[in-house]
Amino acid sequence: MERVKALILTGYGLNCDWETAYAFEKAGADARRVHVNSLLWGEEDLENYHIFVFDGGFSFGDDHGAGVILAMKIKHHLGGAFNRFLDDGKLVIGICNGFQVLVNMGLLPGFEEEPGKRKVALTWNDCGNFRDQWVNLVVNKQSPCVFTSGIEKIELPVRHGEGKFYAPQDVIDTLVERNQVVIQYATSDFTPAKGRFPENPNGSLGDIAGICDSTGRIFGLMPHPEAYNHWTNHPDWTRVKQNGKREDPFGDPEAPGLKIFRNAVEYCENNLL
Repeated sequence: MERVKALILTGYGLNCDWETAYAFEKAGADARRVHVNSLLWGEEDLENYHIFVFDGGFSFGDDHGAGVILAMKIKHHLGGAFNRFLDDGKLVIGICNGFQVLVNMGLLPGFEEEPGKRKVALTWNDCGNFRDQWVNLVVNKQSPCVFTSGIEKIELPVRHGEGKFYAPQDVIDTLVERNQVVIQYATSDFTPAKGRFPENPNGSLGDIAGICDSTGRIFGLMPHPEAYNHWTNHPDWTRVKQNGKREDPFGDPEAPGLKIFRNAVEYCENNLL
């Protein structure tokens, strides 16, 4: 039986490729780590894959801005193949540095009336330093996002220095109106963070942590779902286990981060294979 194939970029400062490939494998995909040059030099063909992953890290050292150089390389050297990939109804996810790449390419927010135009930015954290912490996130149930189907709230880690979501108010209003705001930073009881630090770790306008395009097939987020691929990834897992040792302490045995990858794999199985 044919398996869903996920391409995870590697090379030039990307450093979350192994965890991301592992998460997709656990979700049922055939995940392959592919060096950027293998794509640019034509050694790998996008047509052979169903999911394209811009993973986390510091591509090209974040010179000229986070994700800028990788975005330009893909856009100007692989633009035609990438457009065909999208036209075929396939999926794209950008995590952390990958989210930065997607907004620099103009693939997000991807407003239909202005395709490919850069409308938003991910810029320096308001706190002035790199943040490495776990955050609470609420998910917009009305969003068309393929990756978050069936998820209402989730805890995930963030680790970034340039994660503040910024856009003119009219762009944010359009994102909200079209339900393209997928996930937002929240408090410990999963109510809106309302910009409060550290619940909102970077000062993102509207507490925005992730958005999708109008189809729901392109998703970008700053938190790292691949870093919550097992319950023991969570910093409180020993305390939770002790408190619930006479019952299943976590409920669903699958770590929440994997649900995002499983949703993508199941979508491809049902629509692309």
